[in-house]
Amino acid sequence: MTTTVPATITGTYKIDPSHSRIGFVARHAMVAKVRGSFNEFDGTGYFDAENPSRSHFQLTIKAASIDTRNAERDAHLRSNDFFSMDEYPEISFASTKVEPLSANSYRVTGDLTLKGVTKSITFDLEYTGNVVDPWGNTRIGFEGSTTVNRKDWGVNWNVALEAGGVLVSENVTLEFEISAVRIPEGEPAA
Repeated sequence: MTTTVPATITGTYKIDPSHSRIGFVARHAMVAKVRGSFNEFDGTGYFDAENPSRSHFQLTIKAASIDTRNAERDAHLRSNDFFSMDEYPEISFASTKVEPLSANSYRVTGDLTLKGVTKSITFDLEYTGNVVDPWGNTRIGFEGSTTVNRKDWGVNWNVALEAGGVLVSENVTLEFEISAVRIPEGEPAA
């Protein structure tokens, strides 16, 4: 079933972090996937349903909010071996281009900044619908993912395994499940 994107949802939106997820998946010891997410983030953007190329958004993630359901692993990820979160407390993304792919999907290009390094990434987002919630807010939803090489941002730590391979995969899949609330005209996005 294709979800049609109505023109009436054009506007400025703020991500609802309590109903959204910014996550990741990486291979561990070449055999299992470890999933995690960031619990603190915010973002705003403008979505133009009739002319998606005019759409844009930005996202800021509190790096220390990383959560893989293992306190020891999370502490290691916060250290200089991985994210150097004391020195680089935020991860950010700002879109530079939005292209329609179909009636309800978009290709987004933008700048991802991690550990002081900014690189362009591209991913596809699927529009999952819109609704007016019980409080009268217009909500829209998007989902998407992309795979990046963590070494491109200087996240290099690893351990070679005796049987071959490495402890942590270089490729990491980033996952986005977004619910955003439209900001009434005239109100600040912050």
